[in-house]
Amino acid sequence: MKRLLLALPIVLSCKQSPSGASSGSSTGPAPLAPRASDYLGRPIAQPMSYAGADWLDRPDREAREQPEHVLDVLGVKEGMVVADVGAGTGYFTLRIARRVGARGHVYATDLQPEMLEMLAKKAGTDAVIETRLSTPADARLPKAALDLVLMVDVYHELPYPAETMTQVRDALKPAGRVALVEYRLEDPNVAIKTEHKMALPQIQKEMAAAHFTFVMSDESLPEQRIVTFSK
Repeated sequence: MKRLLLALPIVLSCKQSPSGASSGSSTGPAPLAPRASDYLGRPIAQPMSYAGADWLDRPDREAREQPEHVLDVLGVKEGMVVADVGAGTGYFTLRIARRVGARGHVYATDLQPEMLEMLAKKAGTDAVIETRLSTPADARLPKAALDLVLMVDVYHELPYPAETMTQVRDALKPAGRVALVEYRLEDPNVAIKTEHKMALPQIQKEMAAAHFTFVMSDESLPEQRIVTFSK
């Protein structure tokens, strides 16, 4: 039987202090500057609260976001070590775990402990998943250990994109990749608030600033694009 590993740090709340560090922790990275409202010309969206978690498991999500197709595009397979950053209730986490199997590992991170509690309840003992409570200052990822970092509808909500993506780079293996799944800003038929959508040139600009190399943009989803980068 596979195991669910719950690795929550001592921090019990992700409430952000004025410095940007978690108010419940006295360790970890140095405090960041006050959170900016925009990054490289893009407004930073507020993360969705756990109170709206039902939206993450809405009935039409599979048809609209095609999670198995996303994992096919990214080549997620047995034995891989993957981080689902901003995992929420585990919609993608559980699917990744099934693919990587017992020889693989999945790190599921989120800023909200309530999200991780819902994920753990859903996963039970059916997947090898390690949950980690992140903070705005600390992505809580292992060093040089990951084949893939996946962020689904998450990157545009990062409070500190530059700092977080530096930590993501450090967490990747030499041949590791990061994949962003984001709603298309330029598509007027995508009924999502503007600040929760991104244009490909903006994604490329921000990731280049974080020293990532563009690999490809897959446009096969109905409303989103899958954009991958290497170190």
